[in-house]
Amino acid sequence: MTGNCFQPNPNAQINPASMIIFPNCKINLGLHILRKRDDGFHDLETIFYPIPLRDGLEIIQHPNPVTDIEYSSSGLSVEGNTSDNICVKAYRLLKQDFPDLPAVKMHLHKVIPMGAGLGGGSADGAFTLLLLNRKFNLGLQEQELINYALQLGSDCPFFIKNRPCFATGRGEHLEEIPLDLSAYKFVLVNPVIHINTGWAFSQLVPNSTQRSLKDIIKTPVGNWKDELKNDFEKPILLKHPEIGHCIDTLYKAGAIYAAMTGSGSTVYGLFPADSTPHFSFPAHYFVKILWPHLPLL
Repeated sequence: MTGNCFQPNPNAQINPASMIIFPNCKINLGLHILRKRDDGFHDLETIFYPIPLRDGLEIIQHPNPVTDIEYSSSGLSVEGNTSDNICVKAYRLLKQDFPDLPAVKMHLHKVIPMGAGLGGGSADGAFTLLLLNRKFNLGLQEQELINYALQLGSDCPFFIKNRPCFATGRGEHLEEIPLDLSAYKFVLVNPVIHINTGWAFSQLVPNSTQRSLKDIIKTPVGNWKDELKNDFEKPILLKHPEIGHCIDTLYKAGAIYAAMTGSGSTVYGLFPADSTPHFSFPAHYFVKILWPHLPLL
């Protein structure tokens, strides 16, 4: 379910007849951990950029309900109890304020690797809110949807906008930026390594004196290798050198910029759209080449 063109507005991806939506993932272009807050969270800054690797989510009104929601999934295995699934949580979050929300059947086809720094779960939750809002005419505006999304997770509000954003706070304060990378193709590589996010944060020393990513992102992509950094890379690559090997392999194949996204373990490379990169990774790695044909502006 990874179509050839990426629409920048998530509402444009909703098929109102069949009520199917295609949640896409994101990459982080740089990630700075600035300080630890009194509430235990960290203030950070990052650039969220949506890319066209998509799950598929279908919701229909249940014709013969015995419960408020009947959930099923296919594709990559989704671990955990159904009650803990973020799509189910999104439905029940809206149900609290819209008690007349009908019972539904929900099916998620999972393509985006989980726990990989791509925000796939966050996208699924946010797009569930978008789809329920559209299907049942709830009348929620963007900021209201963002407020609901934040209750699901720090990355979820981004997927309500789903356009390039400079993010601060926990990642929920979003400023849209005029960043268009449609001249590049993206190569995603996930070495199927699970990174414990709590451990990853414990390895960092927050630093609020770094040059802002908002300034760095305005420089030519060719300069990013030296300046656009993800603070998680240093400790994670020390523990898992194979992730660093993935980045090196992408650069050797001609990437203009390559980095780890989020707290890993997925890495990505930006290649000129007309290039044909050649590389080799172990057979069990998840590898995708993506072409965002439409400008994201």
